[in-house]
Amino acid sequence: MPYTLLNGAQRGNMIRRLAIVVAGLVAMSAAHAHHGFGNFAMNEDIEITGVITKLAFVNPHSWLYFNVTEPDGNVAEHRCEMRSATTLRRSGWTPEMFPAGTKITIQGSPDRAEPRACYVSTLVFEDGSSLDRYGQRIPAAPAEATTRVARLASGEPNIFGDWAQEQVVMTDPRGQRGTLVPLSRVGEFAPGDAPEGQRQIPGARGTEEAVAGRNPFAGGQRPRVAAVTLTPAGEAAMAALDLGSRVARSCQNTSILADWAGEPVNRIAQEKGAIMLRYGRLGLERTIEMNASGHPAALEPSRVGHSIGHWEGDVLVVDTVGFAPGVLVGTTPHSGELHVVERFELNAETQRLTRNYTAEDPLYYAATHSGTDTLIPSNVPYNPEPCEDLTPAVPAPAATPAQ
Repeated sequence: MPYTLLNGAQRGNMIRRLAIVVAGLVAMSAAHAHHGFGNFAMNEDIEITGVITKLAFVNPHSWLYFNVTEPDGNVAEHRCEMRSATTLRRSGWTPEMFPAGTKITIQGSPDRAEPRACYVSTLVFEDGSSLDRYGQRIPAAPAEATTRVARLASGEPNIFGDWAQEQVVMTDPRGQRGTLVPLSRVGEFAPGDAPEGQRQIPGARGTEEAVAGRNPFAGGQRPRVAAVTLTPAGEAAMAALDLGSRVARSCQNTSILADWAGEPVNRIAQEKGAIMLRYGRLGLERTIEMNASGHPAALEPSRVGHSIGHWEGDVLVVDTVGFAPGVLVGTTPHSGELHVVERFELNAETQRLTRNYTAEDPLYYAATHSGTDTLIPSNVPYNPEPCEDLTPAVPAPAATPAQ
């Protein structure tokens, strides 16, 4: 049976459900889920000087490789982890900053599993200048955002362009302690602070896990937690999910909902009869058909589904069906019956593009999953970076001795 666009009453009910969603908490939760100290001993300090051999400018984390002359005269290759290529680019970091043959000193924390790996806190360059892990070298927003044309010639709101969620940074610019806050608010906190209602990230310097030398992410397995109440069929599907390794998960798309926010820079193109959404995360692409009265009766299931849209005043309403079974967010599965409705609205004054969404799946979900996210004009162009998880394997926790 083909789906059609929801009527006004149904859309109104969905929007009322969204009133319980707090956008800021959702954004912070997503950021914390991504950020982790892995196997790094954050309570320990190291300082290493060497000569750069190469840079892996990739997502989800970039790695700097350099040769170090050991006390015995032998030369050994070391590598240290930095933030994702996308985030570094939005902070003004470029591969050209790290040419091979350059001397560099790295201050940071050692990896507990790999002797010649570390976490970068501060980089000291050959000329004596330094840059902290969360250093911002360019403005966080483009200057032209304030002069953006509000409407296209057709009269539609102008949502064309490159968009990204506001960057989040640790309250400690070296990235060793504290928690994550929006870049625009970092000046409100002392280095290492955790704002009211937030705790320091587990594993950060001074936390119980770091002091005890425990790795809160050991094993690399996520708990299976549903983002919505599941039906028995949904619970069975979640239990049967093959989560794969952390490395495999790092470079896979999740869904049209989960991959829109977070670190990527996305692009929206408004064309005649269609709107194109290009996701910075792994280059996922969607086409929203604007002149269709409904979905085709027969659809080839896909990761992005089939999207049709229309304008309700200045709100772009997008209705999507025809999904291949997969994961909606985290470890929450969805079946081929998934039905997603998104509402995009641009605040012309603040230049904030808000998306409210609902997801219904009569086979797997006993309730409607809803959420919201907000993007701002990106300070760098759309450019999906390569993805390769080069993080050392995290050893499983040691078995507790029998009493």
